[in-house]
Amino acid sequence: MARLKVGVLISGRGSNMGALLEACANPAFPAEIVTVISNKADAAGLATAHAAGVPTAIVDHRNRSREDFEAELNAALKSAGVELICLAGFMRLLTAGFVTPWYGRLINIHPSLLPAFQGINVHARALAAGVRFTGCTVHFVRPEMDDGPIIIQAAVPVAPGDTPETLAARILVAEHRIYPQALRWIAEARVQIDGNIVHLAGARAVEEAVINPQ
Repeated sequence: MARLKVGVLISGRGSNMGALLEACANPAFPAEIVTVISNKADAAGLATAHAAGVPTAIVDHRNRSREDFEAELNAALKSAGVELICLAGFMRLLTAGFVTPWYGRLINIHPSLLPAFQGINVHARALAAGVRFTGCTVHFVRPEMDDGPIIIQAAVPVAPGDTPETLAARILVAEHRIYPQALRWIAEARVQIDGNIVHLAGARAVEEAVINPQ
């Protein structure tokens, strides 16, 4: 069976890209990364992708219109034969003109339990709100920021004395677990979108209550 061809978009170190690369390095994994594209030439993740033998490209967003930038980005993805896009720390908002043609084929990971704490400064805002749990979410992308049907989430308890940095580090571990899982499910054609709801074939919800603090 042919593996799903994936393009990953990054702007920095590409930590989640690394988790996806590791998963896809297994020939039995149902997806393969065919290109990594960054809008920044100095993104550390480009070296990681290169070391893994994955072709890379740079599509600079500076000194040009958003339409021109997205047109070049789209052309680079199509040229590589990409069937699904994974955003992994890609720090550019994509317009409806880019997102809509990729409907159902464009996913993102966000470090909160969406729809809570959309946007930036997520961990500091979670701590300021006094939540007992936060976490991360993989979702299909829509033109609105950090919006779209949710595929999978991981809850991470907030610990006494947490700082934004310590909380972010624990959430990142969870991110590295759920992003490859979401990609696997999509590649196995187990995911179906119904409006704003994702139906997952063979899914089982965790029944045990998780309480914090105890």
